[in-house]
Amino acid sequence: MKLKTSLIILGGCFGIFLFIMLPIILSMQDKKEDYVASIKGSEFSLNDVNNNVVTEKSFQGPATALFFGFTHCPDVCPMTLNKLSIILERLKKENKSLKVFFISIDPERDTPEIMKDYLNSFEGKFTGITGNPKKIFKLSQSWGIASQKIFSEDGEYTVNHSSPIILLKNGKYVDRITHKDDLKRSIKIIKKYL
Repeated sequence: MKLKTSLIILGGCFGIFLFIMLPIILSMQDKKEDYVASIKGSEFSLNDVNNNVVTEKSFQGPATALFFGFTHCPDVCPMTLNKLSIILERLKKENKSLKVFFISIDPERDTPEIMKDYLNSFEGKFTGITGNPKKIFKLSQSWGIASQKIFSEDGEYTVNHSSPIILLKNGKYVDRITHKDDLKRSIKIIKKYL
């Protein structure tokens, strides 16, 4: 009799838990879907470091990764590009590929020549994009990237910025990873879209 009562109480508690938590869980799912729907990118026309025209159509096709950063970044950008380089090597061993675009959020300093030289240290695995600051800002905002120049007393500056690796399939946002994510987990997420 006591076991039956305990099971009824446990069942009742579980029912109350579901009653309270289900709307919260569904709400969180709706917010995620709203967030995904809000990240669409925008139309643009810029040049890559080889002076080839790059537009939003360049993001079409198989899995594509976008990373917004800058060449004077002391830590997050080189760590992220290094991680992406390792990911590309591992995917290559499995005959899989991922297009990666590195888009400067500091176009005043990141000229095509500087970006090209910087990206050469990653064996040309990434397509570097820079150009008109207003166009770059609009593009970064359309993908949900926040950035802000922080000036020091001597007039030099760095750029604080959000740093997700945005994953696209057929030009549409599907997921994201970060430099902090475990490498195996990152590869597993990317492979879902290859």
